[in-house]
Amino acid sequence: MKTAFLFSGQGSQYPGMGAELAAKFAATKPILECGSDVMGFDLLKKLADSTAEELAQTRLSQPAIFTVSLLALTAARENGIENAAVAGHSLGEYAAMYASGMLSLEDAFKAIKLRSEAMAKAAENSRGAMAAVIGCEPEVIAEVCANTGGFVAPANYNSPQQTVIAGEAEAVDAAIAKFSELGKRSVKLAVSAAFHTKMMSAAAEEFKSSIANFTFNSPNCDFYSNLYGNKLGDFSDMPAYLAAHICSPVKFADEMAAMDSAGIDAFVELGPNKVLTGLVKKTLRGAVAVNIENDETLAKALSALAN
Repeated sequence: MKTAFLFSGQGSQYPGMGAELAAKFAATKPILECGSDVMGFDLLKKLADSTAEELAQTRLSQPAIFTVSLLALTAARENGIENAAVAGHSLGEYAAMYASGMLSLEDAFKAIKLRSEAMAKAAENSRGAMAAVIGCEPEVIAEVCANTGGFVAPANYNSPQQTVIAGEAEAVDAAIAKFSELGKRSVKLAVSAAFHTKMMSAAAEEFKSSIANFTFNSPNCDFYSNLYGNKLGDFSDMPAYLAAHICSPVKFADEMAAMDSAGIDAFVELGPNKVLTGLVKKTLRGAVAVNIENDETLAKALSALAN
């Protein structure tokens, strides 16, 4: 099998995530220690004790999900799972950068801290919203958004069956009403920001300057990009890339197609929940798709990858 590691995005968090992996694998200790030092709080305690409402806050959800992705990555590697490629959904690209050797552990946590703070600030200064539109062609979704008053636009192309829209809260609600008239279902997301749109431009500029002096190495495996929807080949200006990443749509459906074309036939999602695993299963028939987030899923993943 040719395997890709996938890394979870914001919204996949839940209380207690990562606790089993942290307890089972001693190699996770340096990750938790480094992350706690950079973030300025005890990450393991936050994972164990935070409520769902606390974890939903951008300043905590991003480092928390990133941490659990790294704990799951440790579990995979400790059990001999190897990868030919990496990809992440939005926030997950930072775990992918660490996993592929592009960023050191300390710089990866510093980037997450700076990103979460910049995005939280931008969200607080705007009244945004997001909604998943189910079973509607992306072209139709783009047309409805373009013809809706105010600002609303496609933000996440998750699969051929699901596209997330984002924008001003009133415009998102108006678009949802139009999709309902077309007989299409929409699900409002539990966020108060329009991530991956121009409404995050201030966060993107702030973040770009704050990581200007970070060291980005060339990846040690194929790295698939949200921004372009295919394998990334130019790593010469990652601060500019990551700034654009904050306020541009996530082309995850295109990434899946590109990985499939490259012969990747096994996908291992590392991090809380199994959102990306579900997208792969619904999109790439015949591909092996598993997730690792605790002891039970680790055992299932090892069994599936051994067959």
